[in-house]
Amino acid sequence: MDYINLGRTGLKISRIGLGCMTFGSPDWAPWVLDADASAPIISGALDRGINFFDTADMYSRGAGEEVLREKLLPLAPRHKLVIASKLYNAMSDDPNDRGLSRKHVFDSIDGTLKRLGTDHIDLWQLHRFDYDTPLEETLDALNDVVRAGKVRYLGASSMHAWQFMKALGIQRANGWAEFVSMQPHYNLIYREEEREMLPLCRSEGIGVLPWSPLARGVLAGKRSSVRSETDGQVKALYEASKAQDEAVADAVRKVAEARGVPMAQIAYAWVASRPGITAPLVGISRTELFDDAIAALDLQLTEEEVAALEAPYRPKAVSGHQ
Repeated sequence: MDYINLGRTGLKISRIGLGCMTFGSPDWAPWVLDADASAPIISGALDRGINFFDTADMYSRGAGEEVLREKLLPLAPRHKLVIASKLYNAMSDDPNDRGLSRKHVFDSIDGTLKRLGTDHIDLWQLHRFDYDTPLEETLDALNDVVRAGKVRYLGASSMHAWQFMKALGIQRANGWAEFVSMQPHYNLIYREEEREMLPLCRSEGIGVLPWSPLARGVLAGKRSSVRSETDGQVKALYEASKAQDEAVADAVRKVAEARGVPMAQIAYAWVASRPGITAPLVGISRTELFDDAIAALDLQLTEEEVAALEAPYRPKAVSGHQ
């Protein structure tokens, strides 16, 4: 496994990160694995040199973080792990148990630290942009959490580039802890982040951690699964463009067949090799699926292959910010 600096920081993370949305409680979603079923995947990640684990408080309403406490932390010294989590989404029906208010920022970090069983988070990320809270309030609170030693680095996810740049400007003007990473929705069938967000991140030295690099399995040749049938986000992100997406998937299939490798390797390799990308986040439900993600890091696509993969794409409406 190779390691890379996260943006302009000195923090080294593995070239792929393990997305942990599939760990937690099947009561939250039928495709989620419980602690015992998650254990071999977590240990398999460590065995393969992955040191970056990305979760969120809302995954199984906190149970996802608890799985990492139970199954990850006993396996390695804390200083060898880079643990990322997120806040924003509702954690209960209470109106203050969501969003990015100062109250919720403080409540969220304490809840996440307790569930993870650690005294700090390496990377704490805004899951989405909060239109109901002044940005200055959120950023001031985040700075206080960093200065208190509870968080090492700050990141954000899926928002408009102008929102992210505004936040960076406020942080810099006040001398507050700055965002060092962005986690965007990015894959071969959703490339709208190439317009503004990715150039912004390259310009500002922001690490980029794409989520859903296989488009929830579409780019691995899987259109039907328990998750695709029950995860509302799959339908929201990809159902309307199904015919268009199939053309892109066909291009991936042709390149994969010519190479004699699985489609997933090609899709991962494309994302990982795009300018400014730090580490794609891979969601693994079976340990053998690690093979494609890791093999993709050494797969060098030719200019002709990249052109063939990108040719079927057509512009889309922005998605993934909700």
